[in-house]
Amino acid sequence: MKLSTKQIAHLRGLAHSLSPVVMIGNNGLTDNVIKEIELNLNAHELIKIQVAGDDREARLSIYSEICNKTNAIAVHHIGKQLVVYRKSDTIKESAKVVIPKP
Repeated sequence: MKLSTKQIAHLRGLAHSLSPVVMIGNNGLTDNVIKEIELNLNAHELIKIQVAGDDREARLSIYSEICNKTNAIAVHHIGKQLVVYRKSDTIKESAKVVIPKP
C-alpha cells in the first residue's frame, strides 16, 4: 500500500495525540517486541513506538526493520518516537483510521 504525502500528513496529525504503546529497550527489537507491535497494529492500526538509546542510526535501522517485518507503513520518525500504520487484517464494521482519498 502506497500513501500520498497528503495521506501521510493526515496520519501524522492523528498520531500527534497518541501515547507510545510499545517501548523498545536496551535489548532492541526482539521477537516479543515484534509480537507486541503486531498485536497493537491489529488493534489500533496507527501506533506510536518509543525507542530507548541515543544512537540515531540504530533507531532508523529498527524503524525499517519494524516496517519490513510487520508490513507497516513508516509514517513519522522524530527523536526517539516512531509512528507506523497498517490497515487492520480483520474485517470489522469499519476501519479504525480513515484515510482521505489521494
